[in-house]
Amino acid sequence: MTEMNKTWVLRNRPVGEIKEGDLELVETPFEPLEEGQVRAKMIYLSLDPTNRIWMSDMDAYLPPVGIGDPMRGSGLAVVVDSRSEHLKPGDIVNTGLGAWTLYPVLQGDTLTPLPKLPGVPLTAFMGPLGATGMTAYFGLMDIGKPKAGETVVVSAAAGAVGSMVGQIAKIQGCRVVGIAGSEDKCRWLTEVAGFDAAINYKTEDVGAALDEHCPNGIDINFENVGGQIMDEVIARLNDFSRMPLCGLISTYNATGPVPGPANFSNFLMRRTLVKGFIVIDYFPRFPEGIQQMAGWLMEGKLKFETDVVKGFENAPASLSRLFEGKNLGKLVVECSQPPA
Repeated sequence: MTEMNKTWVLRNRPVGEIKEGDLELVETPFEPLEEGQVRAKMIYLSLDPTNRIWMSDMDAYLPPVGIGDPMRGSGLAVVVDSRSEHLKPGDIVNTGLGAWTLYPVLQGDTLTPLPKLPGVPLTAFMGPLGATGMTAYFGLMDIGKPKAGETVVVSAAAGAVGSMVGQIAKIQGCRVVGIAGSEDKCRWLTEVAGFDAAINYKTEDVGAALDEHCPNGIDINFENVGGQIMDEVIARLNDFSRMPLCGLISTYNATGPVPGPANFSNFLMRRTLVKGFIVIDYFPRFPEGIQQMAGWLMEGKLKFETDVVKGFENAPASLSRLFEGKNLGKLVVECSQPPA
């Protein structure tokens, strides 16, 4: 019996929110491996806000996914068949920037098996030791340049990136205020992740709360959301503040023009450094970031959560959790049983 693969293929460019039919689950037979290739089985598929960007026909940091092409994405997979001297069955690898496919075919000489770290679960390689952890680390340390005693504000603070940013800032000796969308998330930020304060933007006046929790102004704004919340933070920036611009998730489903910051002139008055960045810019430095984050993780200085949705077939529908603020930590789809 021919073995079959499953792949999510883009059929329509979404208008607003992703709808049923925009992606189609397609079955195809396994193709023979070429010399140097491996076939792996996806364990965890990463779901990220940028998935929505890639579906749109817009000018972005990567070309859009073509209609009829596999949806772009990354994850962790276990090698099940190998024609490469670099990998053997049972090795677990990060697939890199590939596709939403259950059995990816990968070039063995471009991959290294994930190390086994004492007390560190496999899901850590999707969060603090994965792309979101590197986004937090390099965005804050390279652009934000935190100094002890400074005040750092993080939007989408209970997400995969924001939760790491706040904890790294605390390690650097900063005061950290997170903005999130539920009391449970705010409680996790202060009681587990060690943030100094958390603001529930759904129930609180964000401006008034920032005045209360940032009495000396804001030195670093790690921006993940955009929109009105960003405006409130910009209004309270200090002189020579820094703003790593990581994401604008509040705008990704917009169907019309999106207004810019209402108080854009404050960047000039406060001499703020605003720098957009994409984590792929830092690929060559990932070993540096992973080494540092792994050390903090094994020392117990970083806490993380993984929001696991089971079933490869549930990948498209689960993306909405990101835009509705339902996820705590890194959102992944468990596509197959993780190895013991």
